[in-house]
Amino acid sequence: MELKKSIKAFIYLGEQRGYVAECLEISVVTQGDTLDEVVDNLREAVTLHLEGEDSAKFCLVKNPSLIVTLELQLS
Repeated sequence: MELKKSIKAFIYLGEQRGYVAECLEISVVTQGDTLDEVVDNLREAVTLHLEGEDSAKFCLVKNPSLIVTLELQLS
């Protein structure tokens, strides 16, 4: 089995306010009032989720990167 080098995350507008970030490969969801805040929260949440775990358990290399997709409304 080949280990993945990155974790994909999706950022979108929250229903009430701010932004929500959700990872696709691991169970991590976080939010923030600004894009900078949600990205910082996402990085911290993923780090904490993987801390002390064998990353291969999640089919990931030891220090994966984050690939983030941002959904924007046109109107």
